[in-house]
Amino acid sequence: MTFFLLFVTGRQGYIARTLSSDRVDNSHRDIFVTILKSVLTISALCAALAFAATAASAASTSYPLTIDNCGTKVTFQKAPERAIGLGQNSAEILLLLGLENKMVGTAFWPNKVLPQLAEANSKVKLLTVEFPTFESILSENPDFVTAALPTLMGPSSKVAKREDFEKFNIPTYVSPSICPAQGASQDKYGNAARSQIWNMSTLYQEIDELSQIFDVRDKGQALIADFKKREEALRANAPKDGKKLSYVFWFSSPSPSADAYVGGKNSPSGYIADLLGGRNAITTEAEWPTLGWESIIAANPDVIVVASLDRNRWELDKPEAKIKFLTTDPAVSQLAAVKNKAIVVMDGQAMNPTIRTIYGAEQVAQQLKALGLLK
Repeated sequence: MTFFLLFVTGRQGYIARTLSSDRVDNSHRDIFVTILKSVLTISALCAALAFAATAASAASTSYPLTIDNCGTKVTFQKAPERAIGLGQNSAEILLLLGLENKMVGTAFWPNKVLPQLAEANSKVKLLTVEFPTFESILSENPDFVTAALPTLMGPSSKVAKREDFEKFNIPTYVSPSICPAQGASQDKYGNAARSQIWNMSTLYQEIDELSQIFDVRDKGQALIADFKKREEALRANAPKDGKKLSYVFWFSSPSPSADAYVGGKNSPSGYIADLLGGRNAITTEAEWPTLGWESIIAANPDVIVVASLDRNRWELDKPEAKIKFLTTDPAVSQLAAVKNKAIVVMDGQAMNPTIRTIYGAEQVAQQLKALGLLK
């Protein structure tokens, strides 16, 4: 089809040049005009057919479908009908794709579901807001399991490894955002260090591949387009005085005296800082470094982002508890960010490589604008 279109385009140019020639009489002009109209009609038809073919390929999946996922080839004979989403991101992507009727369970929710997904989510069984057991997953007789974090499915996971599901002929999928780069060091939870800032490309890949697996690619493309538009809008933000703000993203701590779990340099937290025209004050490449407050004080961030978590595992999961500590601790309260009241609250799930990262960036941007720190 491509060759034919190129040929037609060339013929149009030839006819146009011929028509402009003074050597062609009126009878020949009429013939050429007729030919030109026919060529244009055929060109339009070919273009329409090409567009239709593209639209069809975006909206329909041909099975069997094989996807290379984190180095593992996974084949689907048909769209899954009993899916389980391990991790909030996996579950929310499936819900955003309108697949609640194809889901039989979810697990591990640091935050409450997005408000617009609450009704759809209520139709899906919640296994637990924490880590599920392998047995509880199998009891739902799933025909597909997708996981958002290595702690939920991976070599060091206490829940399950991919090969555990393979023994039961259950296809699995792991978020591309957590696939470790070759040679990358990993922490005890399986989180790999990043040499470059995480970005949304792997998330878009995840949405696209899941939409292919379930044969709803049109919905996947629409979702990706929406996120790209919002990402572009966020990049338009800039510090009000032109200064590149530095950020610390505090996820949680077991206690005030314990080290803090913070977002690493190239983690989604670093991506949010970069997206808003700033930088992460934490320079370690580990995904989830734990730092003493002496190190955080030395980093001296312009902005402290405190995570809000609904899991209530620790008292400092609550943003109110974090802010109370920041403003009352004799040493930490002397930080410029604390003195300037540059403390903002963000859903903790945004610090994972997830769809909530964009939502979190929007939360931070809105509060910083109110504080006069962003335009």
